[in-house]
Formats: sequence, C-alpha cells, structure tokens
Amino acid sequence: MKYLFFPIFISLLNTVNSEGSDLVKIKSIDGVEITADLYRVHPDTVPFIILFHQAGWSRGEYLETAPKLNALGYNCLAVDLRSGKSVNGIENFTFINANKALKETKYIDAFQDIEATIAHVKKFFAQGKLIILGSSYSSSLVLKYAGDYPKNVNAVVAFSPGEYFKPFGKPTDFIQSSAANIECAALILSARSEKNSWWDIYEAINSDNKAFYLPETSGNHGSRALWQKFTDHKGYWEVLIGFLSRL
Repeated sequence: MKYLFFPIFISLLNTVNSEGSDLVKIKSIDGVEITADLYRVHPDTVPFIILFHQAGWSRGEYLETAPKLNALGYNCLAVDLRSGKSVNGIENFTFINANKALKETKYIDAFQDIEATIAHVKKFFAQGKLIILGSSYSSSLVLKYAGDYPKNVNAVVAFSPGEYFKPFGKPTDFIQSSAANIECAALILSARSEKNSWWDIYEAINSDNKAFYLPETSGNHGSRALWQKFTDHKGYWEVLIGFLSRL
C-alpha cells in the first residue's frame, strides 16, 4: 500500500483535554534511569502507544499529542531518551541522568532506552495491542526495533525516519537492513521534501500492512507535524487515525 489518506473530520483536533500524566521511572539496560510521562486514562486492555521524541528534545514533544491520543481511546507513555535536551519547557531527565553516570548520549545509545521501555510497558502497563511511535532519529530506532524484535509490537509509526547513524560508525543501510524483517503494521509520515531520506527503508519493509503519507503542503519534520499550530496538521492526524483504526 503506497499511500494512505482518510478524509475524516476530527473535532478533537481543536481541543486538548487531559486528565494529566504521572511521572514514571524505568531502568535502562545499562542502569541509567529513564523518565517518562504516563498518560493512562483507560483500562490496560486498550491499545497502548509509546512515544519517543526527536533529537535535542524531550518527552515534552507530546504534551499536546498524548492527551489527544487519550481522547481517541489509547493509553500512552511519552519517554525521555538519553539523546535529547528539552522542548516545550520540559527538561529531558534521562539525558541528565546519563550525563551524571558518564554514559554516552549519541543517537544510537538511546536504542537501549527503547528496548528497556518497551519491556517495562509490556510487563506493567499494556495488556492489549502495543504501538511504538518515533520522531526523527527515534523513528528510525523504532523501525529498527520492530525489525529486530518482530513479534514484540503490533504496529510501528515513524515520523521522518532516515539513515542517521553513519556518523556513529553504522552502515548506510543500518535501519533498512532491520526494516526488512518488520512483520507488523507500519506507517511512515514526513515533510514532503524528506521522501528520499526514507524511501529505501519503506521499500524494504516486508509487512503486507504498510503505508506512507506525504502532505500536499511542505509539511514538518518529526511528530511536531501533529501540533495544532501548523495549518496542515489535520492531514497527518487523519492518516494516523485511519492507520490506527485498521489495526
């Protein structure tokens, strides 16, 4: 499936209603403390979405998005990965903790945070379907996770993925080689100009249930494309909701 668009009217896009979040702490594989905001307003049997941020940012990337996903019937966890700093006034505590522990905070070092977080969510929070969603570098890492552990998640959503890891000694097909093993549903979304950054990754995905979205406008990089302040955010939401509803 090469293109996915559902012309759905989403009234909730103009509102942000939240019952708040709880700060949770998870141990990464190397012992670094991961911080995350838990948006759990439904029974544990509903689908659960884990949200990972883009470079230089924090779990604050999802301050607006997570409550809307709650309103759509999902529980969520917005996670601080160790490669990041702050956004929307929210500091990345995992980055701070990693620095204190003298641990590396490059993009690739955050993969162990993703592994540990998913294991924790599966053990304590999610009894239903599990979806992992990433933004920029973390969207590449969630695609890698879905390929490396093809039985562990039910769907993967990647906003603006790419082969971002060559500067860290990884091959130019680092993500593509893992994506070839993805069996779950997969969706890639990005700014219009970014298609060449992820097209080979998309073509490598072996799932029968895969889709991508490029806006008619220039769009935005990463999951901030969902933010209400951008005039074309509804297109991204319509595609995301359509994809999730088909799981």
